Amino acid sequence: MRAIAVYPGSFDPFTNGHLDIIRRAHPLFDEIIIAVAINSKKSSLFSPEERKTMIGKIFEGWDKIKIDSFEGLTVDYCKSKNARVLLRGLRAVTDFDYEYAISLMNKKLAPEIETYFLMADNEYSFVSSTIVKEVARHGRAVSNQVPDIVNEALRKKFSE
Repeated sequence: MRAIAVYPGSFDPFTNGHLDIIRRAHPLFDEIIIAVAINSKKSSLFSPEERKTMIGKIFEGWDKIKIDSFEGLTVDYCKSKNARVLLRGLRAVTDFDYEYAISLMNKKLAPEIETYFLMADNEYSFVSSTIVKEVARHGRAVSNQVPDIVNEALRKKFSE
């Protein structure tokens, strides 16, 4: 059986912290699906298509990486892709509390799907999409926190 992992998130925008998690998880799985979660109740800076396109460009040439989007419960999406692993990154204790509660509910809904947590590298432990957007919105540099393509897209978005 192929080891397929789903790495879900809003990725609005995708950060170097997200990239670090994928880079480290890459050798562990036969396939990793980076799944952009679509939440109609959440207002996003970038559309799902823009996010998928940016992420696709970041991982151009990487084997085993697929980019997709989904609505609904993550475990249902995992089942539809025959993924047995849900991949999540943790930056701090507060992330753990939130992610642990979700993982327990996911286990009730889909006991066959395991959640794997990877701790963020110290370099990225403070980086979040929300903070990156706020800093970029005020015209400050975020080039150390996001891939180049995302940095350019943020600059463009906030200069409009």
